Amino acid sequence: MIAQDRFRSLFHKYLLALFVAVAIPLAFNGVIEGWFGYRDQRARLDQSLGLQSASAAAEIHDFIHGITTQLGWLVQLPWTEEPDDRRRTDALRLLRQAPAIASLTLLDGNGLERLYISRIGLNRIESRADRSADPTLVGARAAQIWFSEVSYNRGSEPYLTVATVGNRQAVGAVVAEINLKLIWDVISAIKFGRTGYAFVLDRSGRLIAHPDISLVLRGAEEATSEPFRAVRDAIGTKRGFATSRDAQGQYIVASTAPVQGPDWTVVVAQPLSEAYAPIYAALWRTAVLLAISIILAGVLAYAFADRMTEPIKLLEEGTERIGAGFFEHRISIHTGDEFQRLAESFNRMASELALAQQHQERIAKLKRFLAPQVADLVDRAGDDSVLDGRRTEVVVVFCDLRGFTAFSAGAAPEDVMSVLSEYYESLGRVIAEFEATLINFSGDGLMVLVNAPVPVEEPALRAIDLAIDMQKNVQALIAGWRSNGYHVGFGIGLASGPATVGRIGYKDRLDYTAIGSVVNLAARLCASAADGEILIDAKVAVGIKGKRPVEDLGGREIKGFDEAIPVFGINFNTL
Repeated sequence: MIAQDRFRSLFHKYLLALFVAVAIPLAFNGVIEGWFGYRDQRARLDQSLGLQSASAAAEIHDFIHGITTQLGWLVQLPWTEEPDDRRRTDALRLLRQAPAIASLTLLDGNGLERLYISRIGLNRIESRADRSADPTLVGARAAQIWFSEVSYNRGSEPYLTVATVGNRQAVGAVVAEINLKLIWDVISAIKFGRTGYAFVLDRSGRLIAHPDISLVLRGAEEATSEPFRAVRDAIGTKRGFATSRDAQGQYIVASTAPVQGPDWTVVVAQPLSEAYAPIYAALWRTAVLLAISIILAGVLAYAFADRMTEPIKLLEEGTERIGAGFFEHRISIHTGDEFQRLAESFNRMASELALAQQHQERIAKLKRFLAPQVADLVDRAGDDSVLDGRRTEVVVVFCDLRGFTAFSAGAAPEDVMSVLSEYYESLGRVIAEFEATLINFSGDGLMVLVNAPVPVEEPALRAIDLAIDMQKNVQALIAGWRSNGYHVGFGIGLASGPATVGRIGYKDRLDYTAIGSVVNLAARLCASAADGEILIDAKVAVGIKGKRPVEDLGGREIKGFDEAIPVFGINFNTL
């Protein structure tokens, strides 16, 4: 089957229509669900990352703020010219309390260094070095709290210088070096999802805090900070999260939050695969359900299409069988719907066609020896018992051509067939007109029965009128044949009497006929009739007495009869 024919198939049309009707809405629903799921997941991710980054920024800010608050306690009292041991004690206590502070420098109201305490260097007491012009002091006096740029001690550990002054100039200022490596504790404590993390960049984009401390120690290197700075720059100043790549080139989603004070940026990042894992899982479930639904839709569409087209196939096959003449063919459909009712109608139609065929065959059989109108009468009666054998009064008519044997011996077969065709055509019309029964014909002879199997009124008169019309029609033909050089005549013999009439023969071949001496008598009269003669016996003559002119021809010796048979003649030319 070519592709075009396949699509013309009703089964494929139903299959495609049902499949599309189910699969398309499912696919559309899957796409819509996927889209809204993706959108909702992005909203949740944006909110969660924003909260995490803001929380991380707040923790970093609290870490720095906690240190600056403790530094503030060192600038509460004004300086005197005497060494202040209490401040030294407070400074040492602060170093113990705040491990991130690497060193402390206390300056008096004039900007002179009064105390320097360091974890890694030599302490200095009352050096009175003038640091009034130091940018650190100037910045602190201008902003109360001053933060330096992040510096890397020997290119490794990040440090931040914080300076703060008291509320009066006499209380001086304190400058602290803070080792930012210890922010690792804060950053490492920030967890987001299964593998999410946070890191901190300073104002210029250098890495100053990361769960991987080795990266922090290399934060001064441009190559180390570049990927982290790229993540921050990808987000920019817009709200929400952005996608970028981490140092290993993997896709991540990230959100930022500023750290107040030192002007740092906290970035919270999460691998894209983990961030979108819920929507990926939802899409996968949707895809699996969609695939199962589509397969199920295909199976159901196939089943429905097959159920809808199978009865049509049966009807199509049934139509072909009926068209081929197999009227006994029936369709069995038990769907309980219109198809079953259609099959029942089809079967009724087949039964009616079978009956019609039987009727036609019966009519055809009857018309073989009955006039068409007589055959129709018998058929309408619905009972062909009239064809059963019985004894009744009949008028037997025999006729044949005179000189036909000599004519057929000398003429071409085609000419003989042409003459016989005209001859039988003419006699057939007359026999049908008078509703007589054609018993048989052989060669040029015919046997016709009147008053059997269907009784008629005045059978003798009808038989005579039949014979007269036969003579007139055949004589007209004879005139034409003679012009062609064919010399034949036509004679008729009629006899009336009791005979046994009925069907005779075997199952596949039955003929209606009459048996009795009247048949022989009619045949003998026909044989005695000259061209143009109509010979009848005495009984027929009595039957038409006073109705048709009859000529008494006297007694004739008839073969098969012991005594002379009175014979009468009918002159058809006078009628």
